[in-house]
Amino acid sequence: MESNKNFNSPLKATLTGISSLFKKGERIEALSENDRLEGKKVIITGSSSGLGLASAKQIAKLGAEVIMAVRSGIPEKGLEVEKASGSDKVRMNYVDLSEFESIKKFVTEIKEQYGKIDVIICNAGMVASKARKTNSGLEEMFMVNYLSTYYLIRLMLEQKLFNEEGLTLPRIVIVNSESHRDPKAFNWDAFGKFEPYTMAKTVQLYGYYKLLLASFARELSRRLNQERVGLSVFALCPGPVNSNIAREAPSIFKPLLSLVFGIFFSSPLKASEPVVYFASSKEVEGKDFDYLFLMQRKELAELADDEVNAKKLWKISEELIKKQGVQI
Repeated sequence: MESNKNFNSPLKATLTGISSLFKKGERIEALSENDRLEGKKVIITGSSSGLGLASAKQIAKLGAEVIMAVRSGIPEKGLEVEKASGSDKVRMNYVDLSEFESIKKFVTEIKEQYGKIDVIICNAGMVASKARKTNSGLEEMFMVNYLSTYYLIRLMLEQKLFNEEGLTLPRIVIVNSESHRDPKAFNWDAFGKFEPYTMAKTVQLYGYYKLLLASFARELSRRLNQERVGLSVFALCPGPVNSNIAREAPSIFKPLLSLVFGIFFSSPLKASEPVVYFASSKEVEGKDFDYLFLMQRKELAELADDEVNAKKLWKISEELIKKQGVQI
């Protein structure tokens, strides 16, 4: 798997993230006071900390019924969102995105408890210190950072859980990363295969899984909007965020990372701006696809936008899930 030298080590990735904050670009307009979410149901995965938690607070303030899809923090993080937002429409549902059965159960609960969903924000992600097998034998970071999103969205579509009868189109918002530009090719031979790795390769793999996620988002939009736009798919990079995503970093580096993150990286609140924008802005109503880096509109990397690769990714993702004995 060829990669860009900007992201092939934790140190270089951190420095690249810092430098990106100082690059000037044309900023899109912020939300207006009319961009509200009353009457909307919004799912946010990975919302017990960091960017997801900050996004939950902001979206609850806009009047949405917020469904926090989390593996931890029940009920205290939900109470925190309620207090910060002043909303009484904050719900919490457990899901372990490393396990197919947990995702399937989550979708069933959503259908039974809430009915149609207007927006889903696929925010959950992780940076592992080393390769770990899930119960299904897949590598955990691959599962959480890519395949779980593919499976979750496919299940929700199959169950017809998106509110296509509302006044506005339903939206799928996928939190991605500019590191999706790092890989120079798809590694089809290794797709879904468990291969041991250590922290030295983690950042490179993180970027590769973000490429898969970006390619999936683009193909998802193509498939859903062939004849007319019926469901908007948005992807974004929030920039470097001062969150706990590096919690598995070696202990010796944590004080330095904490210092660097605190000084140079955006707070989760500030970084949540493009997430909240895609969830609520009227400006993007009716769009089939869009991508933001911070609050700047950009094109995806050419590799992620390639339709041939995207179709292959969709097919082999579906085949891998079926090999696990799981039905979509």
